[in-house]
Amino acid sequence: MFDGYETWALVLVITPALRQVLSPEQLPQASIYTGALLTVTLLGWAVGGITAGVLADYIGRKRMLMLSILCYAIFAGLTALSWNFWSLLAFRFCTGIGLGAEWGPGAAIVAESWPPVSRGRAGGTLHSAYGVGMLLASGIWLLLNPLGPSSWRYMFVIGILPAFVLLYLRRCVEEPALWVAANRERQEARVRLEMGGASPQDRELVQFTVTRIWSDPESRRRVGLLLLMSITTVVGWWSVSTWIPQYAAQLSAIAGKPSQFSSSMAGLMFSIGSVAGYLTLGFLADILGRKPTAWLYYLGALVLSLCLFLLVSGRALFVMTAASGFFSGGQFAWVTVYLPELFPTRVRGSAICLVSNTSRIVAALGPLFAGWLVSSFGGIGPAAAMISLVYIVGLVVTPFAGPETKGKALPT
Repeated sequence: MFDGYETWALVLVITPALRQVLSPEQLPQASIYTGALLTVTLLGWAVGGITAGVLADYIGRKRMLMLSILCYAIFAGLTALSWNFWSLLAFRFCTGIGLGAEWGPGAAIVAESWPPVSRGRAGGTLHSAYGVGMLLASGIWLLLNPLGPSSWRYMFVIGILPAFVLLYLRRCVEEPALWVAANRERQEARVRLEMGGASPQDRELVQFTVTRIWSDPESRRRVGLLLLMSITTVVGWWSVSTWIPQYAAQLSAIAGKPSQFSSSMAGLMFSIGSVAGYLTLGFLADILGRKPTAWLYYLGALVLSLCLFLLVSGRALFVMTAASGFFSGGQFAWVTVYLPELFPTRVRGSAICLVSNTSRIVAALGPLFAGWLVSSFGGIGPAAAMISLVYIVGLVVTPFAGPETKGKALPT
């Protein structure tokens, strides 16, 4: 939930924040600075995510989750103290590290704790908390926005609150039995290897997780195709959907209406749609299957994004924004539902974070490219519509990405 809050808070406050930290001569290029902030957040997310995924396989899901929350809470609070653009950029990168590090251990804990018949719904529910965080950020921004030019700083002060969740995690959350068993096998294999009596299977068990993933041809092919799916989802969100609040404000300003209210309302509607999309994806994944559901979401995101940025205006904009959130935001849940079911326990954290977060490195240039397109076209609509064509990649790749895992036990 706080991942979603912090991510969407940046999207909502980025315009007033840049007005305060940029010099007057820099303001005409604000769209490029917007892209830079989104890009460093993505890069931090990727660095933290990949590192946390590997560590979660070695030190445990619970311990890594606690470390990631601590990192995120500290730097989210420091973001509120930013005194210029470069300090804001640095704090956003460090916050991104904590944001990225949270998802992998959390997704692994849920996948390893739920039975096959309801695992899709559990993953969808987990990911829906991200949308609830976005919704929370939108609602809080509606209240804080009128408080003056520094109101954006209060949004990041709230980001300190997840630190209190550590008390719950320490006392009430246990390591999944699947990971405990896999870690015990790895430790026993390492002892046999040191004593000189290791088998080929023991050598595989002690092999570095990322090396093990890339050394297997089938695993390597699967990671490549899943990476294309993930890139589609990430680019679509960060390079298209993140422009929706500013696009709504732009249309309102042209129509002579209050732009700040329209921006906040668009963010709120997108968040509501995303929560519904996350939850629905989990249910559909348990009914239709993981891959058919992901394919339907890519199709919906493509159609809705083109309609939103090319055809819709007025009050219909907010309805279309909610529908776009359902598909463009809601499709992220396939990552939480499907990825953990494709890899063995001993490399699960490394594999799912490698796919999810490498895509963020590749997609990090997307917001910069989008900012350049917006500046070149002189408007958000045509630029966002053009980038939304990325969803075609997901439509093509999804049928070949891996086996259908609906109702199957996790690979051990």
